[in-house]
Amino acid sequence: MRISLLACCLLSVSAFAAEPQLRVQTRLVPAEQVMVGSVVQLQVDVLTDSWFTSAPTLPDLKLAGALVMPPSGEAQHTTQTLDGTPFFGMRYSYLITPNQAAAFDIPALTVQATPGQASGVLTAQGQPQHFTAQQPPGFQPGEPVLVAQGVRFTQVISQSATPLKVGDTVTRQLTLQADGALAMALPAPALVEVDGLSRYPKTPQIRNLDDGRGNHNAGQRIDSATYLIDKQGRHSLPAIELRWWDTGTRQARTVQVPAVTFDSAANGRSQPVFSIAEDLRQLGQRSRVHLSRHWLVLTGVLLLVAGLGYLVKPWCRRAWRALQARRQARHAAWLASADYAWRQIPRQLEGQPPQLSALYLWARRTRPGWRISGLGANVQALLRGCYGQQQGQRTALSHFKQSLSTLQAQAAPRNDTQSSALRPLNPSHGKDLS
Repeated sequence: MRISLLACCLLSVSAFAAEPQLRVQTRLVPAEQVMVGSVVQLQVDVLTDSWFTSAPTLPDLKLAGALVMPPSGEAQHTTQTLDGTPFFGMRYSYLITPNQAAAFDIPALTVQATPGQASGVLTAQGQPQHFTAQQPPGFQPGEPVLVAQGVRFTQVISQSATPLKVGDTVTRQLTLQADGALAMALPAPALVEVDGLSRYPKTPQIRNLDDGRGNHNAGQRIDSATYLIDKQGRHSLPAIELRWWDTGTRQARTVQVPAVTFDSAANGRSQPVFSIAEDLRQLGQRSRVHLSRHWLVLTGVLLLVAGLGYLVKPWCRRAWRALQARRQARHAAWLASADYAWRQIPRQLEGQPPQLSALYLWARRTRPGWRISGLGANVQALLRGCYGQQQGQRTALSHFKQSLSTLQAQAAPRNDTQSSALRPLNPSHGKDLS
């Protein structure tokens, strides 16, 4: 009993301590009779006798002459028994579409994964694979081939107005769906040019269709073009035909959309709003500025004047300040002149009482150092009248006013030696009245 119990413990410990296994299996579906344009699945099974702590890491696959779509994020769960040991894992699929008739060699793929209870990341390789793609019967070498289980080809026509006129548009939208084919392998339908119409194709919409669980089942391509009506009359969009290979019946089939015919009337007010040449011409006309020679010359003169004004502005400011200073100096000189004092005399004599300050100022400015009493008997009488008895003031003023016309001439400087002589050394500071 002791020996049996010890053996069971050793087996349990060895089983617990054993490193988990990682295996990779690859296969092609279908493996034979592969046609150019068909889809070949490279199935990769990643298996372990434990469990996966994270998703396995699969390598990139590129094949010259074929389109390869890598596996999606979702995988199928699978269970297998290998060498009597149950393995659990996930199945991934590469979708391969050969574009030419040739032999294709797929190297062994190296997969990395981390099973549960593993000491680290484990690595395993699958088996290399090989297949040969053949051109379907009835198709020329190099001709694009659509290989599918079923094809649906439809069109939708929409008009910008009813009835159509010159300048209106017609849009043709073509939808192609192919079961069991990749969207990248779907051929582009021929949206040709039509006389009297301007064609403006749009970017095609290409996507793969699945069953909602990540399993690819079809490809879809939507092409559309807008036709601008340039001329009135009857126009026709030709029928479009596509040839494809049916994998179910292994026969070449044809699918097409019918031609579209429509009429357009004249429209003198309509302009081809989608015409590239016309749009460029109109844009160029709108962006062009028309100026006559007169306005060009006037604009140039104004710009020149503005530039000169900016340059001479400091000089003009200095000249203006100098002019103002000269005007103030002349005004100050006028206020300090004998003529200014002379013009104040009549107004002061009319005042009540009469004033003689302007007379004294005039005499002092006319002949410096000269006594006012030397201006004559009328001046002396005026001085006596103003500073003497009041009864003689009025008579003295009247006589003085009459003598003003000759008084200025009498006081003018004479060109003799006395006129340029110096003042007396001891001038009298008393009144002019003796």
